[in-house]
Amino acid sequence: MNRREFLKCSGTCVGAGVAAASMSAAAGAPQASPPPPKTAAQAAAAETQTPRPRKREFDFEIEIVEGKCGPHQAGQKFRYPDEKGKICNWLMDSMNGALRVLEYGGTMPWLYEGTPYQKVIDKDGLTTEFIRCPDPSRVVVAKISRRKV
Repeated sequence: MNRREFLKCSGTCVGAGVAAASMSAAAGAPQASPPPPKTAAQAAAAETQTPRPRKREFDFEIEIVEGKCGPHQAGQKFRYPDEKGKICNWLMDSMNGALRVLEYGGTMPWLYEGTPYQKVIDKDGLTTEFIRCPDPSRVVVAKISRRKV
């Protein structure tokens, strides 16, 4: 069967299916009945299976520790996610992966030992991560601090 014959047949088959469905509905064909009402036990079981919103376990602060660009300069601090809109898109995009890991309790395995960016991992509930902005014309480094609530 070549392509034209196939398309002609498939168009006809779809049209025939739609026509048959509309004819059976018009002829008073029985429709599916609604499901029976749930018992109190079934409703309670369904409610316990509904996922609940995650309790916030951490507070986040993002600090610009190095560099300067249009919207950012060293010393600026932002609360995440409350002030997420104040962070430029390039820097925010570069931090997204680390933020997701930190939000769910994880950490990155590297420590940057012997550099100005040496990290703290869960010392008295504090974990830090350093992220560099990918803008090739600027050097901006942000420090993400996670504290247990």
